[in-house]
Amino acid sequence: MKKILIVDDEKGIVAMMKNYFEMSGYQVYTAFDGREALEKISFQPDIILLDINMPEMDGISVCQRIREHVTCPILFLTARIESRDKIIGFKAGADDYIVKPFDIDELGARVEAHLRREQRKQAKTVVRFFDDLCIDYLKREVTVKGNLIPLSKKEFEIVELLSMNAGQVFDRERIYEAVWGIDGNGNSSTVMEHIRKIRSKLSEHTRHNYIDTVWGMGYKWNG
Repeated sequence: MKKILIVDDEKGIVAMMKNYFEMSGYQVYTAFDGREALEKISFQPDIILLDINMPEMDGISVCQRIREHVTCPILFLTARIESRDKIIGFKAGADDYIVKPFDIDELGARVEAHLRREQRKQAKTVVRFFDDLCIDYLKREVTVKGNLIPLSKKEFEIVELLSMNAGQVFDRERIYEAVWGIDGNGNSSTVMEHIRKIRSKLSEHTRHNYIDTVWGMGYKWNG
């Protein structure tokens, strides 16, 4: 089953497209603004329908943010179609434009055509966004506002464990066993030192504390 992500702040249009593509056999994910769209990227859609004109974070900004991390086609939905807008969109990484108002059957045919042409064989990137922070789990990279954070192997594995289970509290012993294994040569104080280093590296680029200390219990990811 192909997965499609629909991003538009007009709920009526989203509902119409969701119903159409579900009836056509797609797994449909929806978002109503740019930031919500970034969260839904972790579902690894096969194609994205992205409205340009949205409040706070517009479609162009979303496309620029995700394009280096996702390979699937991105189709812009827009009521305007000036050449300048097209050029900006294509430079941002768009694959096509759909002009509003559109015929839903034509939209479906365009989506199918892009999926048929999609021959990229690369492994799908598993990526998550947390405000200005981006974690690419396959590349094993963490960036903040586009700046690469130089994490060691163990530091990344701690970030991976906590961020993949955001909100869940892990005590030091559990983190140590998950990252170093039960036969590791260190102890739970090693976890404290690694988390201190992670926080220090992140603090050079953001004031947000992504790893919270839950006193008497352990640590949790604060996305």
